[in-house]
Order: sequence, then C-alpha cells, then structure tokens
Amino acid sequence: MKLLAIDSSGLVASIAVVEDDKLLGEYTINHKKTHSQTLLPMLDEVVKMLELDLSEIDAIAVSGGPGSFTGLRIGSATAKGLALALDKKIVNVPTVDALAWNMWGNDGIICPLMDARRQQTYTGLYTLENGEFSIVKEQCVVKIQEIVEEINKIGKKVTFLGDGVKVFKDYIQENVEVPFVFAPASLNEQRASSVAVLGMKMFNEGKATEARDHKPNYLRLSQAERERQKKVRDFKIC
Repeated sequence: MKLLAIDSSGLVASIAVVEDDKLLGEYTINHKKTHSQTLLPMLDEVVKMLELDLSEIDAIAVSGGPGSFTGLRIGSATAKGLALALDKKIVNVPTVDALAWNMWGNDGIICPLMDARRQQTYTGLYTLENGEFSIVKEQCVVKIQEIVEEINKIGKKVTFLGDGVKVFKDYIQENVEVPFVFAPASLNEQRASSVAVLGMKMFNEGKATEARDHKPNYLRLSQAERERQKKVRDFKIC
C-alpha cells in the first residue's frame, strides 16, 4: 500500500510518501513562507525525486486539525483537490495524535503542546506501551494549567513536544511535579511521515472517507467567528 501524507497544521510544512513499512521520501520545511507557497512545490519535488505516478497511491492522509486555521484550510484543500482528481479517499488524521506518534518508543506519557493563543493549547495525552499507541486524553483545547494539573494527577514521567513548548516552557518548569523532558528538535515539530504511518493504520481500520466529505476539525471557532458572535450577543443585550 502506498500513501501520500500532508501536514500544514502548524508552522511546519511537510509532505511524505510511505509504502507499506517503508518511508520513501519526506520533505519538511520550517520557514517564514506561507503553506500556499510551499506545499505544492514541495509535493512536485517529492513526486519528481521518487519518479512517482500519483495515480499509484492508494489514499491521501492529511493532518486534519486542530491547528492553524489557515494552515488546515490550505492542507485540506490540497488533499481534497488531489483526492478528487485522482479518485482517492482521504484519511483525516488528528493533528495532536500524529504529533504524539513522533515519540514512538517512549516509555512514559506523551504530551504534545500546540500554541492556541490566550494561554490555551491544543493538546492530549498518549502512551506507547508495548508497541501499542493509546490515547489517555483525546485531543482538545484547554488552558495550560488544566493539562499540567492532569499530568500531575497521573504521576508518571512525561515528554513534552510541539511548538507550544517554547511558549509554555517556563510554566512547565515551575509547575509540573513529575519527571519530564522536552523532545529534541528532530522530533519536536509536525512530520508528514507520522501522519502517513498513523494514516495507514487508520486506513486499514476502515477510517478513510470520501474526498467530498472531508473537512478539517478546528476544535474551536476562529477569532473572526468568535468576534462576530460577540457582536451579535452585544447587539441583543442592547
């Protein structure tokens, strides 16, 4: 089985192709350019280097949220356009789950942290015990205080990773009561290879969807939508 994966849920843009248990290629870049400028050229380069006929892929996996609203829309639109053109299904891989997958082989709790602004984080809690990937707490958006309190209650060693580490590092160091470490740079950010491997697992479990039905999972309203709702509420009060 051959699967193409896309991740543009955060600052990193990443493309990967996996065939069965082999990573054929991965292109990841963390630069100031927008994903609309990088994703398609990256995909084109990977296709050329692998001499890949896109019609040969079995499905497209995409990091489906949560994350950057703009990034998710770009990634989902790219995946959806390709899937419709190629008549392939899409695997909507939860962003935080895929980020946790980076830490395969970890012997404690895995806590991805993505900066969601306003002292909030897109996060979840995971384990990889005996080669089994388990979700302790499903991906969610909460205050950093809430996830730290839950970690302290569990009482096990934890590994933090994600772009939220930089934002919340001081708070973590001051308030986490269990042993903890931060992931190295090579594993800290989103990687399409993790989306691909987790996506292949989900595909084999029958969790792929028709391209026309795909949409990102934002977990919360965008700032513009929140402000619009606030104006509506304020108008009703007046």
